[in-house]
Amino acid sequence: MSETQEMTFSDVAEHNSKKDLFIVVHDKVYDATAFVDEHPGGEEVLLDVGGQDATEAFEDVGHSDEARQILEGMEKAKLKRVPGDPEPHDDPSSSASKADSAGTSPSGSGGGGDSSLGLAFYALVLLGGGLAFGAYKYLQAKSASESK
Repeated sequence: MSETQEMTFSDVAEHNSKKDLFIVVHDKVYDATAFVDEHPGGEEVLLDVGGQDATEAFEDVGHSDEARQILEGMEKAKLKRVPGDPEPHDDPSSSASKADSAGTSPSGSGGGGDSSLGLAFYALVLLGGGLAFGAYKYLQAKSASESK
């Protein structure tokens, strides 16, 4: 990729078909044409965001490090914003720091800090299940004793 190449949203919007597909993620333009048929989530996922800013869709899924490396290899240009363009999404460093402070990584795999949170949630689910089972047995026994 040429370091100086820039594209506007209107340039990117022209590339929205399966045979010519550009997406924008974190203000970088990627040529996803060759990857459409290979995308694990199916081609429809990419076609839905073709020619548009796909940052939110990309981050919401929680892509792996490998997926991020593949994306880097498809980089075509930097996005040049002009008046009237949609507002930018968070940059990757700020979304990563927000996710880390919440105890998870942006890929959804969790950092080192979320294991205690996961364990607490698991314990809470088990406790709730135990209480529900106990209440069920109690009501069942009470119902059986009243029918005698």
